[in-house]
Amino acid sequence: MKKVAFYTLGCKVNQYETQAIKEKFIQNQYEIVQENEVADVYVINTCTVTNLSDRKSRQYIRRVKRLNPKSYVIVTGCYAQVSPEEIEALEDVNLVVGINEKSRIVEYVEALKDKEKSVIIKKYEDIDNYEEMPITSMDTRTRAYIKIQEGCNQFCSYCIIPYARGNIRSRKAEDIIKEAEMLIANGYKELVITGINAALYGVDLGKGSLLDIAESINDIRGKFRIRLSSIEPAVIDDIFMDKLISFSKLCSHIHLSLQSGSDKILKLMNRKYTTGEFELIVQKLRKRRHDINITTDIIVGFPGETQKDFEETCSFIEKIGFGKVHVFKYSKRKGTKAADMDDQVDPSLKNKRSGLLTEISERVSQNYLKQFIGSRAEVLFEIKDKKTGFYEGLSNNYLKVYCENDGDLTDEFAEVYITNTYKDGLIGKIEKKF
Repeated sequence: MKKVAFYTLGCKVNQYETQAIKEKFIQNQYEIVQENEVADVYVINTCTVTNLSDRKSRQYIRRVKRLNPKSYVIVTGCYAQVSPEEIEALEDVNLVVGINEKSRIVEYVEALKDKEKSVIIKKYEDIDNYEEMPITSMDTRTRAYIKIQEGCNQFCSYCIIPYARGNIRSRKAEDIIKEAEMLIANGYKELVITGINAALYGVDLGKGSLLDIAESINDIRGKFRIRLSSIEPAVIDDIFMDKLISFSKLCSHIHLSLQSGSDKILKLMNRKYTTGEFELIVQKLRKRRHDINITTDIIVGFPGETQKDFEETCSFIEKIGFGKVHVFKYSKRKGTKAADMDDQVDPSLKNKRSGLLTEISERVSQNYLKQFIGSRAEVLFEIKDKKTGFYEGLSNNYLKVYCENDGDLTDEFAEVYITNTYKDGLIGKIEKKF
């Protein structure tokens, strides 16, 4: 039996697609091994959001060839789609596969001959169909992703993804629901609806929406919960909020991508909202669900960001009181509008601002956590920390919760009385199991 190993960088969509490719290899009698083991085939599913992710991909390509010089190295994902010539030039690569060809990777591998090099890429402008790649499981026992759409047409000035993933292509609703039913039947208790821009599901079809998909999954029988991946603030209105909040299995957590707390920078980024509009959305969401956890992303050091702009972002984060802020330093991506903008921020200043913003974000997060002391939370437990003996899980509103328990809590729901904050989350006592 031939062996294949995988290395995945980047987002939830990439993780989902890697699982789909794994299942294709298993169907063709391959054995899956760990990324640091000797294999006949190595599949690197790349990300290209930052220069660092590109570099990590190249480093891993070189590493696996040292593990097995006779192996076939296959590179796919966003970096492969955007810079195929750069990857093809690497001596160790045998096959470069574009975004909409992942479902045929096994077929392409089987057709390779010794020392042969092949590039199978379609221009992003010419990709007009959703590539169906269903999954039946994931590496974790508890949580599974469901990909509902592909591509983005927002063209934020800093983002390379529309050029890597192409225009919006929505998956057939019946295929999504069939997969959801399969994953629930296979024991998964949390389904994460994801996509490159999941909020725009159905735009290309002229029918259906993210709300329709969430409602259909919500109606499936069983004890499980639904979580949404990142949502664009520009698509959220009162009707959207009222419908979304009505779903009984939907977690009280929404990740709203802010990117900057400065209106000037948001405009330069080509984001479709202001800080005032963003704040109003948060207020309305919290009015509908008082315990809802709003998390976000922030980019520091965007071209033209002054000290005043940065301070506005810091103040806005404190004002909103996010549950979690993911801080990223702006990474110049060739081919995007921001790469050609004047007033590029010095790397040392980006590092300084990133550090300061991270400190503020951690303080804001801790303040958010404190409000739950003395309350009860429904927690889905996942793993046991061997060092502390605590079981770790996530509450309905996506907060880490730690508990001691004599029996096995893995993959179990329980009601927890929260007694205090602990590390990056909360700690409490089990009151009852579901």
